[in-house]
Amino acid sequence: MMGSGKTTIGSILAKQLNYQFFDTDVVIEQLAKQSISEIFATAGEAAFRDLETQVLAELSAYRRLAIATGGGIILRRSNWSHLQQGLIVWLDVSVELICDRLAGDSSRPLLQNTDLQQRLNALLEQRRPLYTQADLHLSIQPEETPDQIALRILTAIPTVLKSDRLPPSLPL
Repeated sequence: MMGSGKTTIGSILAKQLNYQFFDTDVVIEQLAKQSISEIFATAGEAAFRDLETQVLAELSAYRRLAIATGGGIILRRSNWSHLQQGLIVWLDVSVELICDRLAGDSSRPLLQNTDLQQRLNALLEQRRPLYTQADLHLSIQPEETPDQIALRILTAIPTVLKSDRLPPSLPL
């Protein structure tokens, strides 16, 4: 979900694993030469999702990457084949904590002109069945620091791998 800490945690993990780090939203903005909000406003969510799929397809071809994806990337079945090129981590953060983190953030197009908590609950309700398909599910506690969360992920990786190799990428 948005506001779960994917970019922060992914960046920390990449450094610890000596991987490159990419945030699909940043790559999309660079590719489109527009902010995510501008893409939604001018071209719509479907166009944004098309760009998201394109970027994920390109990134998934590489090895040794940690990738922070948009929270809705799991909505397209075609994205799953790309996500499954690596280890999928779900940072499960309570809606209340996400609300605290996103209060005052006007850059999120899916949260415009709406009750923040109600909208986040609806998004999570829609996405939860897909999020539960992640390889690794971490329930995030409000007091945990990004470094502590990254350490939890690093510690948990061997429990979900079929071999002792690290995955080629880590979509978050």
